[in-house]
Amino acid sequence: MREQENKKPRCPVDAPSCEHIDNLLALQDEVISLKELVLTDPLTRLFNFRHFSQALEQELERTHRTAQPTALIMLDLDHFKRVNDTWGHDVGNQVLCHVAGLMLTLLRKIDIPCRYGGEEFALILPGTPLPRAINAARRLRTAIKETPVMVSEKPLYVTASMGVSVYQRSSNLSAEAFVRQVDELLYAAKSQGRNRVVHPDLETMRPAGQVSADEKAALYGLDSPGG
Repeated sequence: MREQENKKPRCPVDAPSCEHIDNLLALQDEVISLKELVLTDPLTRLFNFRHFSQALEQELERTHRTAQPTALIMLDLDHFKRVNDTWGHDVGNQVLCHVAGLMLTLLRKIDIPCRYGGEEFALILPGTPLPRAINAARRLRTAIKETPVMVSEKPLYVTASMGVSVYQRSSNLSAEAFVRQVDELLYAAKSQGRNRVVHPDLETMRPAGQVSADEKAALYGLDSPGG
């Protein structure tokens, strides 16, 4: 009992004012939990779009200060509408959680995996040059392809398309423009057959395989929940 009392924070004022210290500590824990809920996707337990937007701004600012590149991977599950239509939304949710788990296993602790929306994810890799980001995306793509989701004791295989690029100190893009740039690479991965990683040329850093707005809409219409 005496050991437990010693673990409590020391009262900064007189003893009577500390009668409710346990309640204050409980409220503090609740505030922390609420903050996590605000920034976390309730299904996958990854960070949500709100946190993604905040974190990306911070990392791009860090790049300008330190000259360390920030990599971004945009990932979309292929033919996800087909999964929902064939197996139901519960299985679709199971697939999303499965992929999220692979991300948490394969990425570093400093990386920031987020659910961008629907079946699309955004992964921020701080201090990561393009070759390393490409390798990380390829490892994740392979893991998704080769690790099935078990549905009624039967394996369900899914694949993912990814776009990868890096933000460098010399870049003058806004965070929104950078996301659009990486999204174009993701759309290119879909247009080239899906289940692949598309990135700028390592020599020129020019995005390859740009697609038109009409092609983009057609490609995404196949996989969007409402398409």
